[in-house]
Amino acid sequence: MEVLKEKVEEEEAAEREAEAEQAARRAAEKEREDSILSQEELLDLEQKLSEIEVHIPEIPVAFTKSTIDTSTLPESYRTNTPKEELLIQVADNFSRQYAHLCPDREPLFLHPLNECNIPKFVSTTVRPTLMPYPELYNWDSCAEFVSDFLTMVPLPSAIQLPEYLFSPTSVLKYQKGNCFDFSVLLCAMLIGAGYDAYCVSGYASQEMCLMDLTREMCPLLKKPKKVVEEKEKVIPKKYAIKPARDLRSKFELAQQAKKENELKAAEEKKQKEEKEKILEANKPPPDPMHGLRIHAWVLILSGKREVPESFFIDPFTARSYKTQDEHFLGIESIWNHKNYWVNMQDCWNGCKDLTFDLGDPLRWEFLLFGTEKPYLSLMEEEEEEDLAEDDDIENLDKEDENKNFDMPCSWVEPIYISPKDFETRSPQGKKVIQYKQAKLEKWTPYLNSNGLVCRLTIYEDVDCLKPVEVREWYKNREDTLEMRQMDKISNWTTEYFKPGHFLALRVHTYKTMIPETERTMEFYHQARVDGLVKRTETPRSMTEYYEGRADFLTYRHIDYGPRSKKFSLSTAETNPRPMLKITERFNRNPEKMADDDVAERIFVVSDERIQLRYHCRDDYITVSTREFLKRNEVDNKGNKIIMTPEMCISYEVEPREHTKKLLFQYEMMMDLKNEERLSKHQVWESEMEERQAQEEHMRQVEADLDYLAPFLVQLPPGEKLTRWQALRLKDECLNDFKQRLIDKANLIQSRFEKETQELQKKQQWYQENQVTMTIEDEDAYLTYCSQAMFRIRILEQRLNRHKELAPHKYLALEEKLYRDPRLIEYLKVFV
Repeated sequence: MEVLKEKVEEEEAAEREAEAEQAARRAAEKEREDSILSQEELLDLEQKLSEIEVHIPEIPVAFTKSTIDTSTLPESYRTNTPKEELLIQVADNFSRQYAHLCPDREPLFLHPLNECNIPKFVSTTVRPTLMPYPELYNWDSCAEFVSDFLTMVPLPSAIQLPEYLFSPTSVLKYQKGNCFDFSVLLCAMLIGAGYDAYCVSGYASQEMCLMDLTREMCPLLKKPKKVVEEKEKVIPKKYAIKPARDLRSKFELAQQAKKENELKAAEEKKQKEEKEKILEANKPPPDPMHGLRIHAWVLILSGKREVPESFFIDPFTARSYKTQDEHFLGIESIWNHKNYWVNMQDCWNGCKDLTFDLGDPLRWEFLLFGTEKPYLSLMEEEEEEDLAEDDDIENLDKEDENKNFDMPCSWVEPIYISPKDFETRSPQGKKVIQYKQAKLEKWTPYLNSNGLVCRLTIYEDVDCLKPVEVREWYKNREDTLEMRQMDKISNWTTEYFKPGHFLALRVHTYKTMIPETERTMEFYHQARVDGLVKRTETPRSMTEYYEGRADFLTYRHIDYGPRSKKFSLSTAETNPRPMLKITERFNRNPEKMADDDVAERIFVVSDERIQLRYHCRDDYITVSTREFLKRNEVDNKGNKIIMTPEMCISYEVEPREHTKKLLFQYEMMMDLKNEERLSKHQVWESEMEERQAQEEHMRQVEADLDYLAPFLVQLPPGEKLTRWQALRLKDECLNDFKQRLIDKANLIQSRFEKETQELQKKQQWYQENQVTMTIEDEDAYLTYCSQAMFRIRILEQRLNRHKELAPHKYLALEEKLYRDPRLIEYLKVFV
């Protein structure tokens, strides 16, 4: 029994061991499976994470030494001459003495490193150069060019001087720089142009250092100050008639003046308080680094180039400021290509109390002795008198002059601006400046196909979300458009043209370019044969003003009736508005008598009447008038109509015999009929000018449209095009344009067929009712046939012209697609 029991226990132990081994194996297998799963999940997670991409927004690349290729720079950029080394030693000695005498002052900006890591004295970095472009001869155009051409890069530290100062040639090449780079380049150009210019190292406000103009009004919005002309005092004549005695109460006049002054003072006080509230609301938040922010700008002293008063130029914005402006908080030093001066004046009040007499050693400590100084102080004149008394001191002074150290020549290559860079101006051809409630965009001429060079958007709110007005400036346009002003609230658009427009157009104001809507057009009347000065149009009228005409016409007004709605497919050209009345006015013709010189002529087309009003004589208060009732030249039977007295109603100030004769009246009526036909023809020419202006505008709008925009919208935003997508875009665009050309031809053909069918129906109706028709019905039928044939001919001409131009338009679009910068790299193989 014991043996059996032991066997049973051994078997149970073996089973337990086997189960334990199996459990261990299962645990190991599960651990391996978990490990494999975790690895798969990890790989899957890594794959998913790798699919997630973030796009860092583009930040202006800092203009550092690493961004400049120094391999092609001249030897003067890589080494220092012995004279330059001696100058740096002199500058170091000057800096040690300055630090010892003025321990509370900040270090001076003397010899920073250039792009080749070579220390260069700041004065030798200024290379005066006169540019070969006349536009860069004045300080304002120079400053504007530097501001537009370069991209602003902030200093590495707002409160520390930069370690590097690059050459103007490198700054021009890479079109980037900080305030010191801007100032050195601008100073070199101004000195070359003959100005007494200096680079300034100092402190300025936060807005100026960061080029923040969001709290300043755009210069294009500032209204010029009106110059009030003083009236010349008239010297009273000795025997002039005395004016009438003023019988008004002096007390009442004084009380009234006192009351008006009180109201005026209260209004001025109210306006002042409102202005202060606005200034307080727009006041920037306090700057914790106020007075510590380092900035560089340009100083121009008075004297040379007829500059009447010294002033500052901010190179970032090209704006000029008075030397007492509150944006400038202090000056450490200034320099030009000849010397270096340290400001020894207290700047507790900014630059308001500074004196720019660089010849005064108490206010400005100079580095090099014996160089040219702009001014001579009184102290120097007294010293010269003392030296003149002592010959020995004169000899010593001459020895010192022989030991003077001259500034070495500039190590910088001559500044060169290529014609292409001069025309391109801004980097990538575009620059955007944000002002207070306004945004200014500038483009290089010829960059935009529509000639747009500048756009100013004015906003209602400070956040610049609600535009109220847009102003655009153009150059080099075929239609000579110079400026376009769009009011977003009233939807009025005003266009200004330079001389040379094919219609001699000067100003065009409209809401829409659809004909027969409200608009006003002003012209260069000297360039027009008809002397048209101005034309205003509404849906039911048109008014024209003239000057300098041989027929003395000054005014023409046309009243229109409602257009016939019978032909729904007709256009303004094929179905013109019916003219109801034409009113014309004339200036006085000195070669005619007043009773024969027409002042106003009215053709009442709807009533078949002609009204005349003559000029008034100098010694009369009434004028002569005459009215004609028009009749057809023949009646219903073909008989010629005879002139009767009832057909002419006249009033004459002084009746004359020959004017009462029927022959005279008949000849006058025939002449007036011819004048009416001529006036109608001139009105028709004016309407044709309207349509030509509309077609020209539509042609410009069509040229400005982005033909790829409807197809690019179908692609994911931000995704780069592939070759297959570019080819598909090209084919879709061409196929769509081809289909639109076909649809337009079919539309013209359908209108042509409809007009033809309507005419055939009318002709069939005429054949059926010819016997019973009256004279009025026959006249209406003939008028309809004439108008219908005119519309049919116009549609035929349009269809033929469309068929002729459609292939050329298709090829032109294909060429544009091949030259489009978005597709050119993918389609250049097929060109």
